[in-house]
Formats: sequence, C-alpha cells, structure tokens
Amino acid sequence: MRDHSKLKVFSLADSLALAVYKESRVFPDSEKYGLQSQVRRAAVSIAANIVEGCGRSSQAEYLRFIEIAYASTRELEYEISLSHRLGYLTDDAATTIGQLCADTGMALNGLLKFLRLAPK
Repeated sequence: MRDHSKLKVFSLADSLALAVYKESRVFPDSEKYGLQSQVRRAAVSIAANIVEGCGRSSQAEYLRFIEIAYASTRELEYEISLSHRLGYLTDDAATTIGQLCADTGMALNGLLKFLRLAPK
C-alpha cells in the first residue's frame, strides 16, 4: 500500500479542502444545501480519492482514483468560478482557491502521466 501522507499532491489537495471550507463559510444560507455543499464535497473528494487510491492494491485501481481526483479538481474550478460570479466569493478568495486548484490539478496531472508510463 502507498502512504498518501508522503505525497505532495495530497498536501496540496488537503490545503485546498481547508481553504474551500474556510472561504465558503460566507455563502448565503440559501446555498447551505446547494452550491456551498457542492463546493465542499468536490474539494473533499479530491483529497479523499487520493487517499482511497493509495489504499488500493493494484496500479490500475490507483490510477482510476487519481483520475477521479483530477476530475473533481476540474469540477471545483467551475464551481469556484460560479460562486465568484454570483458574488459569494471575494476576488481574493476566488483567486486563492483558483490557484490552489490549478496547483493541485497540475500535480495530479503529473502523477497521472507518471502512473500511465509506469510498468504495470
């Protein structure tokens, strides 16, 4: 099994989840079960899928969960953009989270490339 805590990409994803939770506190009450919940679930999904993938025994399963984490990163990018355009996030918050999303996405993409080239 792999140790997720040793992966830089996990650290990035964890920081992203923490930032999303912090910044989404200001969403209106009407979004509690809507966009606020969705951005939080997407952010947690990124880190959670990295952890779950690390717990899988096969390289193919690991790759699959890293792909899911990457897709959740892309989903979150859209949701953060929407939240900002709706006025739920400040420019600074959207920029900070957007940069964390970009950094996490690049790290996941690098890991995906590595895993796809690794011997099976």
